[in-house]
Amino acid sequence: MNQKISKINIIFYFIFLIAYFELLTKILIVKSASGLIYTTLFSIPLIILLVVITKLFNEKINKILTFILTLIITFFYCFQCIFFNLFSVMFSFNTIGLAQNIGEFQNMIWETIFKNIGVIILYLIPFILLIIFNKRLNFKRNHPKTSIVRLALAIIIYVICLLSLFFDKKELYGAYNLYYNINNEIKTVEKFGLATYMRLDIKRVIFGFEEQLITNNNVDPNKKDEEPNKPKEVTYNVTNIDFDNLIANASNNTIKNTLSYFQNTNPTNQNDYTGMFKGKNLIFILAEGFNMIAVDKDLTPTLYKLTHEGFVFNNFYSPVFLSTTGGEFQATTGLVPTQETLSLWKSNKPTITYALGNSFKNIGYNIQSYHNWTYTYYHRDKTMATLGFTDYTGCGNGMEKMINCAWLPSDIEMFNATLPLYKDKTPFTTYYVSVSGHAPYAYNSSGNSIALKNISLVENLPYSNSVKAYLATQIEFDRALEALIKALDEAGILDDTVISFVGDHYPYTLSVDEINEISTYQRDEIIEVNHSNFVIWNNKMEKPITINKVGSQIDVLPTLLNLFGVEYDSRLIVGKDILSDNPGLAIFSNRSWVSDYGTYNTGNFTLKEGKTLDNEDEYIKSMNNLVATNFTLSNNIIKNKIYDYIFK
Repeated sequence: MNQKISKINIIFYFIFLIAYFELLTKILIVKSASGLIYTTLFSIPLIILLVVITKLFNEKINKILTFILTLIITFFYCFQCIFFNLFSVMFSFNTIGLAQNIGEFQNMIWETIFKNIGVIILYLIPFILLIIFNKRLNFKRNHPKTSIVRLALAIIIYVICLLSLFFDKKELYGAYNLYYNINNEIKTVEKFGLATYMRLDIKRVIFGFEEQLITNNNVDPNKKDEEPNKPKEVTYNVTNIDFDNLIANASNNTIKNTLSYFQNTNPTNQNDYTGMFKGKNLIFILAEGFNMIAVDKDLTPTLYKLTHEGFVFNNFYSPVFLSTTGGEFQATTGLVPTQETLSLWKSNKPTITYALGNSFKNIGYNIQSYHNWTYTYYHRDKTMATLGFTDYTGCGNGMEKMINCAWLPSDIEMFNATLPLYKDKTPFTTYYVSVSGHAPYAYNSSGNSIALKNISLVENLPYSNSVKAYLATQIEFDRALEALIKALDEAGILDDTVISFVGDHYPYTLSVDEINEISTYQRDEIIEVNHSNFVIWNNKMEKPITINKVGSQIDVLPTLLNLFGVEYDSRLIVGKDILSDNPGLAIFSNRSWVSDYGTYNTGNFTLKEGKTLDNEDEYIKSMNNLVATNFTLSNNIIKNKIYDYIFK
């Protein structure tokens, strides 16, 4: 006689499903097993809710619901992992709408999916097991009273979860602050797990969220190092702002607190380089995918020339904040981006008074910007105006009449076609957003025609094909710079023109192992993978000027403003002039940081060789507070249109 096999309660399946996905997320994204207690606690109400939903109807419908919910949950966990691998940030629903025409990059999307096929398989395992063993699960309908009891239990456990947050209230990135006060995506995932992060993200997108400014630092990380025999008379980059009146008339506490912080923060000093390029023209380039690994004396001689003969920033970083748009926001505004900040930038359309175009327009410069791809991408048809570039041309509103805009356009063509439009309008500030260095890094005409164009120059190099394809795209940028310099010289304005550029981000579709094939030192995937160059070059500079202080993309704007003698208030920009005596700081999307004293990465601080700190714990706490404040300030400036309010 056959013995009837007892079926497994569906709750054990959902426990396995959520526990497996959360553990996999910690391994692949967080790379740490920390936060297991809160992740487990906050997962229990979700598991109970899933059980209730899949036990409401008859067996057939309950089984279908279980398959559907499993697929939905699998998609979101898998999507988040791939998104993080690509952009180094968690996906937020604020991201929706940031980019347009995403189908134009479908080759890159498919390449990313192919590279992460192993990750996709790992996330599909529960669904595969469900297909195989679903007949062993009990899908019978529960009595309504049972469902009600379970829902009540879920609510009780959820309340217990909320009460438990108070045990961790004092820590900056403790559970309480992450849940209620701080929008730190990766640390929220680390502390609570991905399911809770996504619930909080949806709630904050729908109902809004305001971070609180932290103003009670015990140690002032902005305190300048005292120099012997330094004159007491120092001129600062400040303007006359009646903060008291502005604060008194502010419409809400967020504006009041932001203005109060600005009023009490340290400005940066003017220095030996203030006004060094006063009156000269400026060509500033956001260079797609550029990183110092592309600089080679023989392969990219113009890049080598510009990175070795002008200002040489030895400790400069281009942190990834959601692809090109994050790099653009940092370099042109001096502010720290988040997905919410970038979304607000594109929808709120605030006037960013000290942005690159606005600052130079205000001193009488002729302003124009160019992009050799779709002019509406990342809503640049709106955001360029907030930066001051109302004269903006891209593919779709005029650039297509000057160059071949088919994927992938050439930077050489863009520079050659546009220089005649502004070379006689001196003094000028011209902003280029390049595209030739874009991924995917492969030799095929549909994926990357630029790499295919320059394949003969790299095919014999001892690197993997992806690395060689990347170098081939940077050769195009190198030759575009060569052509630009030559054309400026022929026009007789080379000596009076400063060329400056930064990469929008490192080539993040390359793996760290691939990047290390051509790096001069071993890089990690969080901090040093972002180590890059910031180029400021003029033909009349007699010798290179080496700067060892730490800097990053948010410091680009104030550094340029100081060099060109533009009047600005340094208190109102989060980034700081690298050439001032303010301490250096580079901030990354997961709120890790590099200072002149050391590196803080995922909770661990490494002191730089030759540096000492009297109180390392207090220094770390103070710097963490400053980093958190810089995120909040940047968001407040855009969300509440602070510049509009100050300068009316």
